Amino acid sequence: MRILLVEDDHMLANTMLAMLREDQHTVDWLDDGQQALNALMDEHFDLAILDLTLPRLDGLDVLARSRSAGVLTPVIILTARSDLDEKLQGLDAGADDYLTKPFAMAELKARIRAVTRRGSASPSVGMTVGTLHLNPDSGQLTFGDQVITLPRSELQILHYLMRHPDQVATRRRLEEQLYGWDQGVESNALEVHIHHLRRRLGKSVIRTIRGVGYLLDSQEAQSCGTAPCP
Repeated sequence: MRILLVEDDHMLANTMLAMLREDQHTVDWLDDGQQALNALMDEHFDLAILDLTLPRLDGLDVLARSRSAGVLTPVIILTARSDLDEKLQGLDAGADDYLTKPFAMAELKARIRAVTRRGSASPSVGMTVGTLHLNPDSGQLTFGDQVITLPRSELQILHYLMRHPDQVATRRRLEEQLYGWDQGVESNALEVHIHHLRRRLGKSVIRTIRGVGYLLDSQEAQSCGTAPCP
């Protein structure tokens, strides 16, 4: 997943960044409320972890304004505020969960899994398009009688494409899933990962939309595994 972490305690943020990246997530970090609101309005994230006490704009305002603008990104509020009324304000403003500091990293991981399961189109573990079944937690891809474990980059690309079948994913969107806002991405890195996925699935499953990006063809995915994919 691509996660937005908004936390102004730099020591805690660095600990969380290391933990989340160990779980193969792409994480972008901000320590400013106004920047967080701008990011939520302009970028795509699978999840946001949002502190409440932030410079320039309070976390509750970030949440309320983003929800008013139609942003549906799942949000876990993370704060030292333990007052019940403030928890209720956060949930009423549109938060999906609320975790009070101090907390165990294992609990945060469990809450991330719970929130993303609730937001998934499928209540079962993993996701399915045609004969393709992907378990994002394990990285295992099943199609036909084949079971393979995908490398991290291929997993993140396929995970995004399977969440948006038959929709064009731009190069920029896919690169953000892989690298967040990091600079220095090799110009052909995305093409290399797409090439490797096509070798596994067949060239027709992931289509190139010239000048725009890539698309996972659900009709082609339906036949993959039942017959050789072209």
